Amino acid sequence: MSYIKFEKSQVVNLEFSLAREVIRTNRGGSYSCETIVDCNTRKYHGLLVCPVDQLGGDRFVLLSSLDVTVLNNDKSFNIGIRKYKGDYFSPKGHKYIEDFNADNIPSRIYRVGGVILKQERLLVHYEEQFLLRFTVLEASEPMKIQIRPFLAFRNIHQLTHANLSADTKVDPVENGIRSRLYEGFPYLNMQFSTKVEFVHVPDWYLGIEYPEEQKRGYDYSEDLFTPGFFEFKAKEGDTIVFSASTKEEKTSGLKQKFTKTVSAKTPRDSFINCLRNAAQQFVEKRGGKTLIIAGYPWFGAWGRDTFIALPGLALARHKLGLYREVLNTQVGRMKDGLFPNMGDAGNPAFNSVDAPLWFFWTVQQYMEQGGSDGWERYGDDAISVLNAYKNGTAFNIHMRDNGLIYADAPGKSLTWMDAVVDGVPVTPRRGYDVEINALWYNAICFSLEMARKNNDKKFVREYEKLADLIKKSFLEIFWDDKVGYLADYVNDEEGINLFVRPNMVIAVSLPYSMLDKDQMKKVLDIADKDLVTVRGLRTLSPRNKLYKGIYKGNQEERDNAYHQGTVWPWLLGPFCEGWLKVYGIQGIQKVKNLIFGLEEVMSEHGISSISEIYDGDPPHLPQGAISQAWSVGEVLRIIDLLENKYANQ
Repeated sequence: MSYIKFEKSQVVNLEFSLAREVIRTNRGGSYSCETIVDCNTRKYHGLLVCPVDQLGGDRFVLLSSLDVTVLNNDKSFNIGIRKYKGDYFSPKGHKYIEDFNADNIPSRIYRVGGVILKQERLLVHYEEQFLLRFTVLEASEPMKIQIRPFLAFRNIHQLTHANLSADTKVDPVENGIRSRLYEGFPYLNMQFSTKVEFVHVPDWYLGIEYPEEQKRGYDYSEDLFTPGFFEFKAKEGDTIVFSASTKEEKTSGLKQKFTKTVSAKTPRDSFINCLRNAAQQFVEKRGGKTLIIAGYPWFGAWGRDTFIALPGLALARHKLGLYREVLNTQVGRMKDGLFPNMGDAGNPAFNSVDAPLWFFWTVQQYMEQGGSDGWERYGDDAISVLNAYKNGTAFNIHMRDNGLIYADAPGKSLTWMDAVVDGVPVTPRRGYDVEINALWYNAICFSLEMARKNNDKKFVREYEKLADLIKKSFLEIFWDDKVGYLADYVNDEEGINLFVRPNMVIAVSLPYSMLDKDQMKKVLDIADKDLVTVRGLRTLSPRNKLYKGIYKGNQEERDNAYHQGTVWPWLLGPFCEGWLKVYGIQGIQKVKNLIFGLEEVMSEHGISSISEIYDGDPPHLPQGAISQAWSVGEVLRIIDLLENKYANQ
């Protein structure tokens, strides 16, 4: 029996099926993404979405979708689907789907008239190539199949409209054509494993709508270009492979290439295999660099997300080589003790006070998993971060006389709670932040441990007393005996902020913590009471008047809710690790319930992955990106922790 499968009754219900999306990547920067009924509901959806180096390396939608029409017994069945104005769908090909299966690769079975047709889709590793395999399972007599491609040739963040600049000409290639709508783009080669006829009838389809963009307050209507359609004959038992690629293919090898690519894939036949497959999809190798994409379909490679996600994505799959490649890439991008938080290689943004401190934690995890050369490789870089923070660096990030890190850059959000509306941070958290100083202490203590092992007496003399000072100052400033937990932040203007947020949980979970067991327990207990849900931790207690339990609306409305109650799955990592640290074997069952309870989401939102965020209010509906690196990574890391440290409990 299939692990992830949707029956006809589910698929034909568009409210159900349009809320479920499939993302596949190819490790080279390309992806393919659509709903389970193949109706694009986002501007980010497309069958071949790939980076174009000559246009700055951003991702562009080349092939948006395909219309497949079966001509049988003098009847025509178009099994495509698009949305137009007024909730009008045309064609309505979803009604022909018998089932959708995602155990290995996305597979749909269509029944049209006397024909049963199977479609299977995949991306080829490290090539900008989408493959679609048709298998005629049943057919009472030979038929014709028509394939009409819909082209966009535009940035994933933008929309396109009918225009006179588009090049509507096509060139013949082996068993197909090639098309390039605009200068600067690569050609899109559309070819088949069999002889086909191409009918050149260029046209624009106007007013195609993307309801998910409409919900998010963005422009949501675009026009797509189709150069014409392909037609070929088929009969029962036939297998035909369609290829869309930026390179011309030898069509005689398409069937074998499809089979070989499928055979290398791990089946998505269990919760853990779904997570392992999802983990692989965040890895991008291009131009000699290895990056972790923060989330799909719209995020890039972000420094903070990389360091938090990497242990689960790499170590939980025993990939120390991958770990080193990613860390080497990040170290190569470091500047003045800071790592790029976001932005492309030509315009990086370094506005992250926590990313450099998470770097230490990431190296610690690497060494715990067998990377004995961690300090040898990254010790000099780590010390450069400590010196930068101690002496002061960009964004007014500096150590004060009390040993704590203070960061205050007006108009900037420097921690992971970084939503900004109209130039104003929603959760500014200026000054001393609880998780920043917890990470700072952990970084100092870890570096001292390494210095002692390597007999670096100079470093020990310089930083040994600082660790004691940090601990003393941290407890004086952040711990509040009256409420029994840590402040979220403290600054010179506002004083102490005691909002119940998950950031204090990080101070419990780190390898070096300034808290005693009783303090840890109190922090975890208030978090468990106010923040923990079946999908992750809320970013603010529901008892707070600023709490927002539903994440919806335009960008401003969503940003105002992003860290004001919205649930984040990645926070289960520090919470569960802290819980195990405090409660030991008595805490195992609770951790298992939280982590393995996420198996329910494998058939929701981003199929076989974990979403970026969920509503703070029950039923905690999925929101944001459909597949998020640190969501998947932290769940994998805790599973690995359970298997290695608590396997016999």
